[in-house]
Amino acid sequence: MDGSVVLLIVVVLVVLLVVISLVKAVQIIPQATAAVIERLGRFKGTADPGLVFLVPFIDKVRERIDLREQVVSFPPQPVITQDNLTVNIDTVVYYQVTDPKAAVYEISDYIVGVEQITTTTLRNVVGGMSLEGTLTSRDEINTVLRGELDEATGRWGIRVARVEIKAIDPPASIQESMERQMKADREKRATILTAEGQRESAIRSAEGQKQAQILTAEGAKQAAILNAEADRQSRILRAQGDRAARYLQAQGQAKAIEKVFAAIKAGKPTPELLAYQYLQTLPQMAQGEANKVWLVPSDFGKALEGFTRMLGAPGEDGVFRFQPSPDDGVQSKPEDDDESIKDWFDTSTNPEIARVVADAEAEARKDVPPPMSSPAPPPAGPPPLPPAGRAPGLPSAPAHDPESATPTPPRGIPQTPSGHEGGGGPRPGYPTPPQQ
Repeated sequence: MDGSVVLLIVVVLVVLLVVISLVKAVQIIPQATAAVIERLGRFKGTADPGLVFLVPFIDKVRERIDLREQVVSFPPQPVITQDNLTVNIDTVVYYQVTDPKAAVYEISDYIVGVEQITTTTLRNVVGGMSLEGTLTSRDEINTVLRGELDEATGRWGIRVARVEIKAIDPPASIQESMERQMKADREKRATILTAEGQRESAIRSAEGQKQAQILTAEGAKQAAILNAEADRQSRILRAQGDRAARYLQAQGQAKAIEKVFAAIKAGKPTPELLAYQYLQTLPQMAQGEANKVWLVPSDFGKALEGFTRMLGAPGEDGVFRFQPSPDDGVQSKPEDDDESIKDWFDTSTNPEIARVVADAEAEARKDVPPPMSSPAPPPAGPPPLPPAGRAPGLPSAPAHDPESATPTPPRGIPQTPSGHEGGGGPRPGYPTPPQQ
């Protein structure tokens, strides 16, 4: 029994030894991983990814190295700037192991080495910059750090891909001062922009007022010119009409005097009759409010006798009587008196004035569409002909207002009566527009 138990134990130990030897002899290296193999404590080689066979108890895997690019974030490091301000800077390093043998045998812990080199290089770079330069020169600091780390870690079999500054934290008091400074700067820029905006607004408003005043002055100038021209034309027309009226009035008075004297001569009055008529007019001559005393001249009879002898002829009875002058019966017209005054009595309408009046009349008689309603579409086909007796181009009067059918003639133009309808002539009392 004892011999069988001892044999069984020996067999189990042998089996365990064989299993352990097989496990140690066969190694599997994952992808993107390199294994540093040592034989009896000396470097034998670097195993690539895959199945690797080792000599049991002779060969062993010293360390497995990850060949992928790795990221390591270092804790904040206090750094003093050129202006003696302490800031805390967080850095992030992106690195990759390119030589597993150098990474294992050239340095005991390459992560600590990268951290220390990053800290010292960062202090050297930031120590030559001010706080403002440090805050605004991150790209420059990153470039310097990457160059220093790549040069220092090259012999360790490590390639530094990138170095980034994650945060730069100045002291709380400095940060508060910077915030106040930035706030003041922004308020200053806001004030400047507001002033610039007000200045531009004032300039634009002044230019607009200038243009408005220029246009208003131009309009007032044109209106004054047109008013002066209209007043001039009106005064000329009134003066012409007044001249013709005075001439006609004077001619009428002359004709009236001629008729009176002709009637007197035709009646052959005696001196007694003239004396009686003179005595009849004396009370009328004394009726004025300013007449207080009236004297009858003593030589009144002699005056009548001389007037009769001058204008009359003695009759058969020796009494002087008036002799009427021969009347040829020819009635002269005012325009026949002088060739230069013929145009005074021209009553024909000026074609230009008639056209302006016609346009104004047509514009005034246009129908005004009611508000908030679209005008009715014009009927299809040719336009209807104007009614008889109405000038073409003038709007027709509404059917419900018979008085508006007859337009008011312009002032100063005589109105001819119209007692019939129809006909193609101009409207009564309205000037005929000039033919185009």
